[in-house]
Amino acid sequence: MRLIADGAVSVNGAVVTDAKAKVAEGDSVEISVAEAAEVATRPQAIALDILFEDDALLVVNKPAGMVVHPAPGTPDGTLVNALLHHFGGNLSGVGGEKRPGIVHRIDKDTSGLLVVAKSDAAHHGLAAQFAAHRVDRHYQALCHGVPNAADPRLRGVRGASFEEAGVLKITTHLARHKTDRQRQAVLFQNGRHAVTRARVVEDFGSCALIDCWLETGRTHQIRVHLSHVGHALIGDQTYGGRRRVSEKLMGDVAVTLNGFPRQALHAASLGFVHPVSGEALRFEAAMPPDMAALLDALRNLAGTPG
Repeated sequence: MRLIADGAVSVNGAVVTDAKAKVAEGDSVEISVAEAAEVATRPQAIALDILFEDDALLVVNKPAGMVVHPAPGTPDGTLVNALLHHFGGNLSGVGGEKRPGIVHRIDKDTSGLLVVAKSDAAHHGLAAQFAAHRVDRHYQALCHGVPNAADPRLRGVRGASFEEAGVLKITTHLARHKTDRQRQAVLFQNGRHAVTRARVVEDFGSCALIDCWLETGRTHQIRVHLSHVGHALIGDQTYGGRRRVSEKLMGDVAVTLNGFPRQALHAASLGFVHPVSGEALRFEAAMPPDMAALLDALRNLAGTPG
């Protein structure tokens, strides 16, 4: 309707003015759509939790709710906007205007550690480490149920296996969902190879604190993989479906868990080799207050110390 009102639609060379006009077989229909205007990414004075910075790179602890780089629907208020202000525009140009300095990313509602390149040399060096799976990334997560090696159901899930010390290994391919473009889907042919490992840190019966680490880094990888094996993350609106913790079993704690407004996932540690100095670096970020409060509630209910 808007295109017709703007005079952008014509049939057989004549501009269409009536939205109810019919076309016949063999008619030539032309639609003129103006090229979308690029909105310049502007610096914004947004506070950053910086753990490390030198001339080559920066490590930042991203809060939940912050998008990493501008995209349709989120043109500003992103980590990139904040970084441009902090650096005065001095970021690696690799990745273009929308993603300067961004080597990897975490989801909007996932908190935790990211490394950002300040020079093109650092960007290429870090990207090579990510591509070769030499970056050590561990995530803290709260999931539904307990992904225990003793569970016979898990051993029957395609792509799931167990390694030493009860480590769950999930190996599949991932690709964009056919009908929901905001989701990723598990495949076993086509798509991109993806490997996630997880181990149980604390068992609360109806849910668990788990340590997850990535061999590959695909979009939503931990979230979709844990959902695939039946242990979706607490608060995950995309992959958790309607799953709820039983209020009959856990009372007010279940109400808190079921009302958690984001996926309970935190990028807690990040290790890599400095792309310029060659020094081995490792960083840790404490669990954010919202997840820590969930964990405290679970521990209090179970009568276990923190």
